[in-house]
Amino acid sequence: MKRIFYIIICFSLLGSISTFGQVKVGNDLIVTDTLVKNKSKINPLSPAKAAFYSAIFPGMGQVYNKKYWKVPLVYGALGTSIYFLLSNQKKYNQYRDAYKRRLEGFTDDDFRYLDDTRLIAGQKFYQKNRDLSALVTILFYVLNIVDANVDAHLMQFNVNDKLSFKPDLYRDDLTARDNLGFKLSYNFK
Repeated sequence: MKRIFYIIICFSLLGSISTFGQVKVGNDLIVTDTLVKNKSKINPLSPAKAAFYSAIFPGMGQVYNKKYWKVPLVYGALGTSIYFLLSNQKKYNQYRDAYKRRLEGFTDDDFRYLDDTRLIAGQKFYQKNRDLSALVTILFYVLNIVDANVDAHLMQFNVNDKLSFKPDLYRDDLTARDNLGFKLSYNFK
């Protein structure tokens, strides 16, 4: 039962998948791509614009793609990683300054209960965390740009109900159990 549940979840997340259609021209069968949306003009620079906008101002590419719900995710990810970057930098500076003051002979700092090896270990710990936070911040920034670019590319694809692949759950009349089935339909118009 768990297996069927996981299969249903998997296919419901995939949704409908657009595939290739076939057009018959005379006696020849030509395979065509059905991903063109209503034969409207496609702007090939749209993905580049979205990526450029996101690179200049994070989240602007998502606004350009009209995916407004992604903007808080972008700012949440970037804001959180920048917060940890600044917090770790501040702690690193505190440990470094305390160690430098201790080398100069002052003992009236906030870390007087720590010896020199613990101050050095604290510096290394917060330096490593600061560097990791900087890497995560850069990763989220690049992910923001890539998301805007890919989303703009995918907006140019036509996904309609003319050709679709959908999972279907139906009840068997003899055993009164739920069965998983697949439905492949093609609408001839």
